[in-house]
Amino acid sequence: MSPQMPRHAIYPGTFDPVTNGHLDILHRGLAVFGQVTVAVSESTAKSPMFSLDERLEMLRQALADTPRVTVLPFSGLVVEFARACGADALLRGLRAVSDFEYELQMALMNRRLADDIETVFLMPSEEYTYLSSSIVRSVATAGGEVDSLVPAGVAERLKQKKASG
Repeated sequence: MSPQMPRHAIYPGTFDPVTNGHLDILHRGLAVFGQVTVAVSESTAKSPMFSLDERLEMLRQALADTPRVTVLPFSGLVVEFARACGADALLRGLRAVSDFEYELQMALMNRRLADDIETVFLMPSEEYTYLSSSIVRSVATAGGEVDSLVPAGVAERLKQKKASG
């Protein structure tokens, strides 16, 4: 008998801001898991452009019509958050080989901390392999067009941030 597939995944990240690449990974995750909780890290170490509340609001707006998804804030160890939520997997995206070393180290440490919680890696659609929040922030700050890279509400907030300087 094969082990049961994980049913509930945590998709952790800073999401500063959420991009269409993040959403692509999330939708791919929903094809594998019955429920996905998007876990938004407080992550003050990264000096986010958007506050935690803004990032939560942008995600909730972008996912308003997406069933089986919950958006919650978290701090501390993601595996402890996963246990508290009753999740049995962590969902992570891999865009390129450059992501792999860091993600592998994190997955192995998470396994050491909680060997009952699996890390599942998914690749985004080819059109998003170059896309990251930091690239979006850089393009938006320089006045570039980001409408095709992020949900509409996020693009508007980026324009407001640029205007307010």
